[in-house]
Amino acid sequence: MAGDRQGWLRCLLGGAVFVVGMAGTTLPTPLYPLYQAEFGFSELIVTVVYAVYAFGVIGVLLLAGDASDTVGRRPALLWGLGFAVASAVCFLCADGLGWLYAGRLLSGLSAGLFTGAATAYVMDLAPPGGASRATLVATAANMGGLGCGPLLAGLLAEYAPEPLLLPFAVHLALALLSAVVVLRLPETVRERRPLSAVRPRWPALPAPVRPVFVPAALASFVGFALFGVFTSVSPAFLARFLHVDNHAVTGLVVALAFFSSTAGQFAVGRVGVPRSLPLGCAVLFAGLALLAGALATDLLALVVLAAVVGGTGQGLTFRAALSAVAGAAPEDRRAAVISTLFLVAYTGISLPVIGVGLLTGPLGLERAGLVFTGCMLLLVACAGAYLLRRPVRTGAR
Repeated sequence: MAGDRQGWLRCLLGGAVFVVGMAGTTLPTPLYPLYQAEFGFSELIVTVVYAVYAFGVIGVLLLAGDASDTVGRRPALLWGLGFAVASAVCFLCADGLGWLYAGRLLSGLSAGLFTGAATAYVMDLAPPGGASRATLVATAANMGGLGCGPLLAGLLAEYAPEPLLLPFAVHLALALLSAVVVLRLPETVRERRPLSAVRPRWPALPAPVRPVFVPAALASFVGFALFGVFTSVSPAFLARFLHVDNHAVTGLVVALAFFSSTAGQFAVGRVGVPRSLPLGCAVLFAGLALLAGALATDLLALVVLAAVVGGTGQGLTFRAALSAVAGAAPEDRRAAVISTLFLVAYTGISLPVIGVGLLTGPLGLERAGLVFTGCMLLLVACAGAYLLRRPVRTGAR
């Protein structure tokens, strides 16, 4: 009994470190309008600064996606926290765009290491028989951390001094504290190898996975694209068209999307993977439609609903997609297949975001957003129609 309590304490401490690591990746979201005013750049530059993060994540997934399996969980997390500290220092020193690019790239490197290593570590630290609950802890820490970032930054920017400095100083302190926690937790990888043993993990798609992968990847792409555009462009939309100048409100609206995603992921356990994928596509379709309505009518209520509904749809589709793809993959290719799904998802965070930025110049922010939602509605409708005709039958749960 005492062993179980100690195991769950360690599991929760690992989850807390996960929250801190992921919060840093979304911390700048409500601050982009302030950076625009400070440095005088356009929405296109905002989207590029945001997308640089995704390129960092993709680079780590390709080159060192299995680093924690090789060198150990603690070294991988300490490297991730080191990148998070370096990212915070870049933002603290920022006096031009170069610092923002560097900070976002380092943040992406941190997230790339944390995504796999922290998830595995939280599950490793749980006591025997606690795998299911540990998965929920990891899921909540991942998306909850992403939601805490804009919420924390928005509150500090609105109600505390130095809005472009204090959020990153606080995160720097939390990251250093997290490093101390990691050093006090046990290593869970028994057979560790040197860093030189880490090898690139190239995308892989065995034939049995392809029928499941195509609709799962489409839904994941759309869900992450919605998150990407929502977190990069919505602060400017709220400020310019809805006259929401309160940074805490902006941070809360963005955070709602991530918190709703957590709820959607939890729901997959009850709904089941085969039903969650088409249901998630339908909910994601509704969220995108609400976002289009918000862009067309300038109603704050629709923006909030789009965050909640779209976030729930993203959570349903992504956890179900991950489970379905993992269940269909041969055991010896599973890690490579999952990495491929993450690559598609993070491509969704980057390329559509930059596309919206490019269209903002000739079309304006609202029309560019409507073009984006139209394209994503078409993609998610295709994925949903495919799933209705050919339901997932992988046995994944």
